[in-house]
Parts: sequence; C-alpha cells; structure tokens
Amino acid sequence: MKDKKARATTDEKAYIYIIKNPSYNDICLCAYDSILYPGTPVVYDTRFGLDLGIVTSPAPDPDKTYECGSTSVCGAGCESCGGMNMEPVLMDVPDDVDYIDHLATPEEMEKYEVNSGKEEAALRVCREKVLKHKLNMKLVTAHFLLGEPKVIFFFTAEERVDFRDLVKDLVSVFRMRIELRQIGVRDESRLIGGLSVCGRDYCCHSITSQLEPVTIKMAKEQNLSLNSMKISGPCGRLLCCLAYEYDYYLEEKASCPPEGTRLRLGRDLWKVTEVNILSHKLTVQASEGQTMFIPFTEVSYNDETGYWDVSEEFQEDFLE
Repeated sequence: MKDKKARATTDEKAYIYIIKNPSYNDICLCAYDSILYPGTPVVYDTRFGLDLGIVTSPAPDPDKTYECGSTSVCGAGCESCGGMNMEPVLMDVPDDVDYIDHLATPEEMEKYEVNSGKEEAALRVCREKVLKHKLNMKLVTAHFLLGEPKVIFFFTAEERVDFRDLVKDLVSVFRMRIELRQIGVRDESRLIGGLSVCGRDYCCHSITSQLEPVTIKMAKEQNLSLNSMKISGPCGRLLCCLAYEYDYYLEEKASCPPEGTRLRLGRDLWKVTEVNILSHKLTVQASEGQTMFIPFTEVSYNDETGYWDVSEEFQEDFLE
C-alpha cells in the first residue's frame, strides 16, 4: 500500500472508488493505480484493520458539482447533467483518501467465506457468555477480520457495560483478539438491514454509512403527519429519508410563495393554503371558500413591488 506521507509531496493522480464493506456496511473512498469495475473485491485499511471491501462505483467527479434546484441529474454520467461517472477517470488524490492495499486473491475470498460461516456460531457462544456474566447488552452481529486474527462483536445497550470478564472468557474460547463495539439502535438497523415501510431496503443499510441527524422540523417542512408511528422507521427513530428529501423541499419552496401569501386574481385576493411540491401546484382559496390550483410556473416574485404575481396568461384564462 502506498504511504500517504510519501505521496503527499507529489502531484500523482489515481482512480478513486467508492468501497463498501459487506460485513459491517461501512462506505469510504479509496484510490488505486488502475481501472476497477463495480463488484471487484479488494483488501483495504478499515478502522478495524485490513478487511475485504467491494468496489461499488467510481467516485463522483469533483469538477461536476450538483447545483441547488437542478432536476437534470440522472446518475448516468452523461455530459449534460454531471452525475456519477460510469467510467473511472484519473484525478488528484486528497490527503484523507488512502490507497487500496491490494486486490483480493482467491485464497482471501475463500478465507472470507470460511470466516462468514463461523460468525453465527461465534455469536451464539458470545450470547452464552453474556448470560453467564449477567450483562445487560444485546448482541447484534459478529465479524472475523480478514487481515488479522480478530473477531468483532457489535452490541447495543442502554448504558455503559463493564465487559472485561466477558472479553477474558471469549479470548480463552477463540484464541484471538476480541473487540466489543457498542452501537446505537440506528446502527443496528444499518448493520442488519431489512425492508422499510416503502418496501425498499433501509436507506442506512443500502446507500450510506453516515447517519445524518433527523429532526421533526423536516417532517413539518414536508407537510407530513406528525404521528410518530407514520414517520418512524423500524429502529424507532425518525425515517432517514426525511433528511435526504429535506433540502429538495427547501429548494423548491424557495421559488414559490409560502402558505398564507395572498395572490391577486382579477379583483379578488386568494390565499395560498397549500404548497404541493410533488405536483408543483399551489392550492389557493377565495374569501367565499372557492378553491383552485395554480402551477408554480404561473407565479413569480416581483422585486419592484415586493409581492408575488400571477402571470397575465393565467389571469386571462381565469377571467374567461
């Protein structure tokens, strides 16, 4: 593996890839000297040590950035939208990006399969030891590291747990290094995976390893029901997708009048009662109670008057 300090003074370029660990679902960027394609198994340096990773795609081109409000990003890497690169390209390697250690060999792939087969049995042994020591902790999963004799046990607990005696027992059984890693309930869902209320795999498990903070304000901004049962995931926390969609709602709402704004149609003033981002239409209500819909494209902000105006074409159609 290339030494980061040694290459820090050079202007070398490399291909940068998104690497995902199939065992504990970490995602990171790694560089390599040659072209690799999605699905290639590699060995890279993780926060736990050398382990197996899978190339998922080339890293996004830093010269092609997303612009707020853009609806043309398709992810296919075409020249018009600046989406993800379909083909790897040489680029400068940032200081915080490490190189892939090497491509996984057939022997290492076989070792990984053998280790994966032992993880369920290791979890059962650890659960027996937890009961023996009467520890208040819930084991989630176990993982044997590929690069060294070490097994990691992930667990959840409501408070800090003194597991020193447990580690001694596990070392006597497995004869290798033992690491117990306490995680939160959201991390538990990220590790195990499953189907969410939308029928698709958990966002935290399939597309990211960074758990972004989610607040009730995000649900309010999207006009969702504040019933906790409807906006919470299987982990019991607010849905991750609320955070992913929040920026889009802010971008869209910035280009249209907020609820409560009054729009002049003919001689009457109509009040905006709803801003529907998905249909791109405003619901407006007259003083007598009539309601109608106005597309976003028919409304614009007048800098001179400081009011929102409805287009003349729409007003003519309305008056007719």
